[in-house]
Amino acid sequence: MTSGQDDSSVRVALRIRPQLAREKIEGCHICTYVMPGEPQVILGKDKSFTYDYMFDMDSQQDTIYAACTEKLIEGCFEGYNATVFAYGQTGSGKTYTMGTGFDVNIEEEELGIIPRAVHHLFKGIEQRRQAAQEQGCPVPEFKINAQFLELYNEEVLDLFESTRDTKQKSHIKIHEDATGGIYTVGVTTRNVSSEAEMMQCLKLGALSRTTASTQMNVQSSRSHAIFTIHLCQVRVCASDNVSTGSMDEYETLTAKFHFVDLAGSERLKRTGATGDRAKEGISINCGLLALGNVISALGDRSKRSSHVPYRDSKLTRLLQDSLGGNSQTVMIACISPSDRDFMETLNTLKYANRARNIKNKVMVNQDKASQQISALRTEIARLQIELMEYKTGKRLTGEDGVESFSDMFHENSMLQTENSNLRVRVKAMQETIDAQRARLTQLISDQANQVLARAGGTEEIGNMIQGYIKEIEDFRAKLLESEAVNEHLRKNLTRASNRQSLYGGPALLAPEKETSDIIELAKKDLEKLKKREKKKKKSDHEEGEEEEDEEEEEMDVEDSSDDSDSESDEKENFQADLANITCEIAIKQKLIDELENSQRRLHTLKQQYEQKLMMLQCKIRDTQLERDRVLQNMNTVETGTDDKSRKIKAEYEKKLSVMNKELQKLQSAQKEHARLLKNQSQYEKQLKKLQMDVAEMKKTKVRLMKQMKEQQEKNRMNESRRNREIASLKKDQRKQEHQLKLLEAQKRQQELILRRKTEEVTALRRQARPTSGKVIRRVNVPESVQDSTHRPPSGRLYSSGNAAPNGTRRTVGIYSTRIARNKWQSLERRITDVIMQRMTISNMEADMNRLLKQREELTKRKEKVIRKRERLDREGPEAEKAALPLNEEVDALTANIDYINDSIADCQANIMQMEETKEEGDTVDISAVIGSCTLTEARFLLDHFMSMAINKGLQAAQRESQVKVMEGRLKQTEITSATQNQLLFHMLKEKAEFNPELDALLGNALQGNDSVCLEPSPFSRRKTYNKSQAAADRAKVKEIKQGIINPVPPTKSSRSATLQCVHVAEGHSKAVLCVDCTDDLLFTGSKDRTCKVWNLVTGQEIMSLAGHPNNVVSVRYSSSLVFTVSTSYIKVWDIRDSAKCIRILTSSGQVTVGDVCASNTSRTVTIPAGENQINQIALNPNGTVLYAAAGNSVRVWDLRRFASTGKLTGHLGPVMCLTVDQSGNNQDLVITGSKDHYIKLFDVTEGSLGSIGPTHNFEPPHYDGIESLVVQGDIFFSGSRDNGIKKWDLDRKDLLQQVPNAHRDWVCALGVVPGSPALLSGCRGGVLKLWHTDTLGTLGELKGHESPINGISTNSSHLFTASDDRTVKIWRARGGLDSTLEAVDNADEVASN
Repeated sequence: MTSGQDDSSVRVALRIRPQLAREKIEGCHICTYVMPGEPQVILGKDKSFTYDYMFDMDSQQDTIYAACTEKLIEGCFEGYNATVFAYGQTGSGKTYTMGTGFDVNIEEEELGIIPRAVHHLFKGIEQRRQAAQEQGCPVPEFKINAQFLELYNEEVLDLFESTRDTKQKSHIKIHEDATGGIYTVGVTTRNVSSEAEMMQCLKLGALSRTTASTQMNVQSSRSHAIFTIHLCQVRVCASDNVSTGSMDEYETLTAKFHFVDLAGSERLKRTGATGDRAKEGISINCGLLALGNVISALGDRSKRSSHVPYRDSKLTRLLQDSLGGNSQTVMIACISPSDRDFMETLNTLKYANRARNIKNKVMVNQDKASQQISALRTEIARLQIELMEYKTGKRLTGEDGVESFSDMFHENSMLQTENSNLRVRVKAMQETIDAQRARLTQLISDQANQVLARAGGTEEIGNMIQGYIKEIEDFRAKLLESEAVNEHLRKNLTRASNRQSLYGGPALLAPEKETSDIIELAKKDLEKLKKREKKKKKSDHEEGEEEEDEEEEEMDVEDSSDDSDSESDEKENFQADLANITCEIAIKQKLIDELENSQRRLHTLKQQYEQKLMMLQCKIRDTQLERDRVLQNMNTVETGTDDKSRKIKAEYEKKLSVMNKELQKLQSAQKEHARLLKNQSQYEKQLKKLQMDVAEMKKTKVRLMKQMKEQQEKNRMNESRRNREIASLKKDQRKQEHQLKLLEAQKRQQELILRRKTEEVTALRRQARPTSGKVIRRVNVPESVQDSTHRPPSGRLYSSGNAAPNGTRRTVGIYSTRIARNKWQSLERRITDVIMQRMTISNMEADMNRLLKQREELTKRKEKVIRKRERLDREGPEAEKAALPLNEEVDALTANIDYINDSIADCQANIMQMEETKEEGDTVDISAVIGSCTLTEARFLLDHFMSMAINKGLQAAQRESQVKVMEGRLKQTEITSATQNQLLFHMLKEKAEFNPELDALLGNALQGNDSVCLEPSPFSRRKTYNKSQAAADRAKVKEIKQGIINPVPPTKSSRSATLQCVHVAEGHSKAVLCVDCTDDLLFTGSKDRTCKVWNLVTGQEIMSLAGHPNNVVSVRYSSSLVFTVSTSYIKVWDIRDSAKCIRILTSSGQVTVGDVCASNTSRTVTIPAGENQINQIALNPNGTVLYAAAGNSVRVWDLRRFASTGKLTGHLGPVMCLTVDQSGNNQDLVITGSKDHYIKLFDVTEGSLGSIGPTHNFEPPHYDGIESLVVQGDIFFSGSRDNGIKKWDLDRKDLLQQVPNAHRDWVCALGVVPGSPALLSGCRGGVLKLWHTDTLGTLGELKGHESPINGISTNSSHLFTASDDRTVKIWRARGGLDSTLEAVDNADEVASN
């Protein structure tokens, strides 16, 4: 058991509870989806989260326990701490999962984590005791105690204390020991010895826990509960090498297991909590907020080195070990799948996702003696292994003391690898040989069968022949194997004879000499070598004794030095001879073993061959005897026909011929064997020559290896010398760097002292100088200017004589203030962005809650109508007519609910998108900006923060007072209205006594006041729409929606801005999608299916062009003709003839006279077959040609004839935007941007027909679809969904500049500021930015709209922006931006100086 530390991440499990019956009745949809086979959940449409464990709605309690907690209990027996805590919103199933809420009728499969863990704990204790008894070891001792704490309103309470009073302050204290562990003082600890006692303790504490009822949960936990089990274990140390006689060593292990049931995070507006419940909810959220801050500090890699706020809450203090400490931690995040709890589910998933990055330091909890014993045992095992390696020669120690592995070890490992490879190869070759042999046998047998079949043989003879052939092939294989073994043994014999001659033996033995003689000679040589070895050892021993006697007798060092040198040389020679003799002995012993083995194999082969020879001789003798017997029988037989005798004679002659052939074959084989014996001498000569070559090569190899070793030794010496030189140089360099740092510190200290002295001298001079008018004026300067004058930044000095005569600030002050102002602007923008994001998310949440309430009301109403319809159906067929309106009402309600569900899904998608944007924006490190500030800049920022806080507080107070005034007026109006209604009701009631119709009308009115009025959706309006209602609605809209252009009063901040909003055009009821203008007229298209024409001189709406089938997505004006685009149609209006539609152009090239495309009440975009959605239109400068982007092509129209002349093709995706310019030869240059990320250029000459391809494709493309294009002279700009802006050259047709992240969202519109080299861009976030057209440098930005900007248009003096907030804002650039450009250039020059 090791006690080292281990990095262990906090594991996170996600559990999705099933939908409640109430949620199903209210029509709540499931907004979560679990990926099959993956621990991943998808929230909404496409937002995915990945965790360690995933449990869907159908998961069981035992599955969760087995996956999350079972291993932690086993770890407690090994001395590891563990923690399991459940987190989630109220009512998400945390208490059910943990098992702290007890029910009388609870079933076994519904038991939570804690009861199962208790059962597992005591079962493991019993198993370990039984195992120790069976093995004959001492039984381990276990001591278990339990604690149950409750954190209620930031007070730690003891749930085991029955006399506790929640109103009194708790006396429980939280402390930290020397090792960083957390423990509590004053808590009741109960010793437990059985599972029943533990469950009784758990039940007692759970019943004492504080619970209450809220609107979201009937039995809601109002406090955080922590159930802790302490386990102390004394057992015998596990050891591999323990002697039988030694005493047993014991170790003490301790572990604690926290089961944490956190109270659910909740919103007061959803729980409806008031009074104490509200205070409890606030306390719960404060604790969870502190826990979230700790998780963020531990999980965020950029904040890991910063302070972890454990002390912000008692909850985080108690869980300090579990989060970032010594514990194996599992977090179970419980969520609801219903879309009603979408925001709570999203926050829980983000909370759990951060917890996955926490790293804990897990270590075994042992007593000090056990830790020391474990460390010593580990050290002994390591040293034993190292000693074994030294003994086996695996490790070596060089002359310089460097340890390394021996070459023999490396060579052995290589040979083992090669041996395994060869074995695999031999096995594969053997299998191949067997297969080939079987195939050959089959082929030969088939051939023999064919011959036998032609001769008229039977199947039995064929099978017998096949068996013989198979046996022959096996014998042949064995014969070849025996010959190969014989050849190998012969080579070994020759090699042994060569070795014997090499090591001083007799001359080369002839191969015909008997093997026994060779073995005898080898044994004799071995005896001689052993005798020589003994003599050498004896002489070494005598020399050693003589050396000792000489050292005892003679003490003169000078005389003995020479003798010792000579003796050491002789000793080295003897040792070398001894090593050679030992090597020879080993070789001779191996040679003897090989020869004996080969002799045994030869003897075995000889016996086999003799047996075969005897068998053949017996067979020949039997055959001869049979021949003689047959001849004798033929002579003695007197009876018998000639035919029979001839047949017998023929058979025997055939057998005789076969035997003669076999005899001939054997004789030929015998001759071949004799011939081979003759050639054996030649083979032996060749073999001897090859052996000599091999010996020579070995000598060469040894010589080369010696040279290589010498060269390696030289290289090693050179490398060590160079390393020493490098180390000395690095040491000198470190010394120089240290001296340099000391000098720099001294310099900074001297500069600081000098600056202080200079400030003191300056202050004394000012005090000594007489007061003048300039000084009086300088005293009246604002404080910020004085600060910048009196507190210059560090590192810049100035004297009082450098002041300007007019008392202006110095260059240093301007420079410091400019940097501080830039930092303040970045911080202010960041604060504004955060506020806007939170406001947007809050508004979206409010919209989603409103839609959820509407869906709940509609669902209830639908259930009532369905019940009423079912009641009518039970009455009989007579009530069918009465049920028809109910069926229509059910359909309308279903359509309404579907519409609201789609709206809820869109709202959730928008919230997810805003959250992602928020996460991207959070990457801006504000602390880094503040940390880099100097003292002067910090004072500047603090001053502005104070001013900002005062202004915001003042605005909030003014708004609050206005709200109170409006509330008072509203109450007064309600009182007045109620009084008037009451008087009117009494008057009508008096008249109703004489008029029964009026009485019935009053009764219906009273019922109508009690009912709930719901706002119908477009789907319900579609069902109950008639002509009279349409006419009334049109009249109402015409009365209310008369547009007007209102002036915008200039504010203090807008007067100095480079772009000022001067007017706002209001009148559309929905988002404005497009805009076009001249110097006198303004044209706007909207989602309300109208195009409005405005008079810029009078500021009034002139006319409204209605009757579009859907949204008006593009509008253009040319010579009293207005072109509006809706779906796949282009309407041509003549505004001179009271706004009459004279033509309708379609995307397919058809032309219709008059207004045949009527308006449609449906919001669904329906495009006829063969048509495409038209995204944008553009006119050439002459106004004679219209270009319409429909699908992935651009339709070309001749407006003089209102006829389609061709198409511009080449894009792979839909064309989203286009613009038209004119070249020098009067050709139209059409620039198109598509969803396929590419921009293409088309040259269109007048009168061109058919399909026209692009003349150029601009590279590199954007990373997403193109949203806007604008041309300025010989250049043009493009904005894309990838948030970037690119600048292109039309002449060279290449990219000049680009701004990758110009906005934080899609760049939806571009426009050129009139009369200035400036570009205006608008994004989907409502932000407007100004760019210098030459450098693409930022000139300024502002929040133009609260909603996405859809279009920008310009005339000779103003800019117009259309937005989703149903307005068109009119902007004016102040002074042509010349002052801004000059200021930016001057600032850059000052910064460079």
